[in-house]
Amino acid sequence: MTTPFDENTPPARRPGLFARLRSSFLTGLVVIAPVGLTIWLVWTLMGWVDGVVLPLVPEQFKPEPYIGINLRGVGIIFFLIFTIIIGWVAKGLMGRSLIRWGESLVDRMPVVRSIYSGAKQIAETVFAQSERSFEKACLIEYPRKGIWAIGFVSTQTKGEVSRRTPPDGPMMSIFVPTTPNPTSGFLLFIPKEEVIELDMSVEDAAKLVISAGLVYPNAKDPSQPVKD
Repeated sequence: MTTPFDENTPPARRPGLFARLRSSFLTGLVVIAPVGLTIWLVWTLMGWVDGVVLPLVPEQFKPEPYIGINLRGVGIIFFLIFTIIIGWVAKGLMGRSLIRWGESLVDRMPVVRSIYSGAKQIAETVFAQSERSFEKACLIEYPRKGIWAIGFVSTQTKGEVSRRTPPDGPMMSIFVPTTPNPTSGFLLFIPKEEVIELDMSVEDAAKLVISAGLVYPNAKDPSQPVKD
């Protein structure tokens, strides 16, 4: 059924050439930008490592005089080989003895001792295989009731903090990251019954924090957008 007004309704206008070119350009940027940024970061990191490591390598071990070109990334190979050798030596009896002797010397230096102990603790936390990472992602009411924030369950509270908190039940150590930099945040001690554990992985929760809520995980198919 039609009405007299249908005859006066103008047909839908097709987008012009400029609009189509603009749409294609923006789509191309979405595809190119992540790839280009990743390549640029990797290339820059390789150059930085080469600039730091290669000056320490003897000339007879550098490949440039033999092949005639400067290969970027050679410094990373030398760094990996050197680190593996140091780790292999450090696992032995002689290596452990040398480390203990060196640390005993560092303990006698007031300023150096503080810097070394802090750097060692950070390195052991980040790189040591025996250290535990965040267990699960969770929701907590922060900074006040009625406002929810994503956190990461570190561990159950122990030691003096556990002894001095009210004995109503177990406490959890929760790290609440900031957006868009999840490496900074707040350490909170919260009763376990007030912590809501999430099904999403820690990696998916981190993506949600970094993207400021724009990237939501999909439990059934992560490649598809999240459904309400």
